[in-house]
Amino acid sequence: MRTMNLTRAFFACLAILTCCVWGQAQERPNVLFLICDDLNCDLGCYGHPLVKTPNIDRLAARGVRFERAYCQYPLCGPSRASFMTGLYPDQTLIHRNSIYVREHLPNVNTLSQMFRDAGYTATRIGKIYHYNVPKHIGTSGHDDPYSWNNTINPEGRDVDDEDKIFSLIPGSFGGTLSWLAAEGSDDEQTDGIAAMEAERVLKRFAARQTPFFLAVGLYRPHTPYVAPKRYFELYPQSDITIPTIPEGYLETIPKPARATITRKSQNNNLPRELALQAIQAYYASITFADAQVGKILDSLEETGLADNTIVVFTSDHGYHMGEHDHYQKTTLFENATHVPLIIAGPGVEEVGKSSRSLAEMVDFYPTLAEMSRLPAADFLAGVSLAPVLRDVSAKPRQSAFSQFQTGYSLRTDRFRYTQWGDMGKDGFEFYDHENDAEELHNLATSAAYEEQIAQHRQLLQSRISAHQQPPPGLVQNRFDNKRSVPQR
Repeated sequence: MRTMNLTRAFFACLAILTCCVWGQAQERPNVLFLICDDLNCDLGCYGHPLVKTPNIDRLAARGVRFERAYCQYPLCGPSRASFMTGLYPDQTLIHRNSIYVREHLPNVNTLSQMFRDAGYTATRIGKIYHYNVPKHIGTSGHDDPYSWNNTINPEGRDVDDEDKIFSLIPGSFGGTLSWLAAEGSDDEQTDGIAAMEAERVLKRFAARQTPFFLAVGLYRPHTPYVAPKRYFELYPQSDITIPTIPEGYLETIPKPARATITRKSQNNNLPRELALQAIQAYYASITFADAQVGKILDSLEETGLADNTIVVFTSDHGYHMGEHDHYQKTTLFENATHVPLIIAGPGVEEVGKSSRSLAEMVDFYPTLAEMSRLPAADFLAGVSLAPVLRDVSAKPRQSAFSQFQTGYSLRTDRFRYTQWGDMGKDGFEFYDHENDAEELHNLATSAAYEEQIAQHRQLLQSRISAHQQPPPGLVQNRFDNKRSVPQR
């Protein structure tokens, strides 16, 4: 009898313990990670006077909008590998596209793997790691299969309509300006299909009460700028302003900086008619992507998952649309390094507010670890932004770091300092954002800023040195076979 009572007591305790553990697991928030491709901060909630983004704006209204978030590398592949590992490009050793992350870091534990390890279901829809666009739409591209439990590769009529797309170089799309005002509906496009897949997956998670990390990577507004015609009609060309540069501007910046602007010569000095068409198409693609974000957010609310789901919205890097006479990315100017970042959901106390705290994309990993009460990996290079979500006046960072090719750049509260080559041997740039937000007046030789330049040079060197340290506990394969395609 006594043995039976002890057995019953044991199982009662076990049941209570199981309920407690399950309750704790249920209290952990889900994560919905939404990322656009090649999206700059031309958004309504970032103050753009023309671009319509009502759904991204409503997400900002229930979260914190970071005014000054920056990518670590203004190119898709290196940037995505960086934020998914929480490491800088000089640590991932990925400085170009079309590389699998485990070619260089075979034993890395990625952001979504952290959630898998904690019992979450990690699902990818669309582009999270690098894909060539549009070549790899519908495939896994350069995805990391270890990062996910499930993957979905949508493919829409934008792939089938490739022969209808206008391109400055016929038949060339990824790195060349190209666009199409498409026939048909949103649901026929790749990103429209991704939104429908997200709705289906969210319903399944809700029905099964499955804790999840769901990453949805939209392809727009990446070239070719493809969206249904009705989005183009929202932006009459008569309303669009084409950016300009001062006469002789290119001679005021170092040769490597000049090369980043002119590396795609077909995208420079566009005739007015083509420039207006390109900007119109880019804006149309943004609003089309915003509509898909809206459908996903609606699904999150309709399934009852919104209250316990952290939502992160961002882009892999910024983008030029005529600024510095450049279209596309791959510069170290504000246009290409500055990214949108909105975080909403449980753990966000400063609802509907914006923060001027500097932030980096390597911060996503430690931020989500803290917000989800999960142990962060020892190798992470970023810092948690969670203090900002509790108090928007908090400043966990004093500078934001970006790099491209031989250049390294530092954005501080007021200034940007960029150097090219070892210790700046190929030149440097210095911009005062208080007086020159467009970064068109290089103050590198100005005696009036000599002290600030010296301070920024020292700070940048310190950060370069830190970010070139091998990540603890990770194997680094330093070879780089060149079978992959060049940067696009």
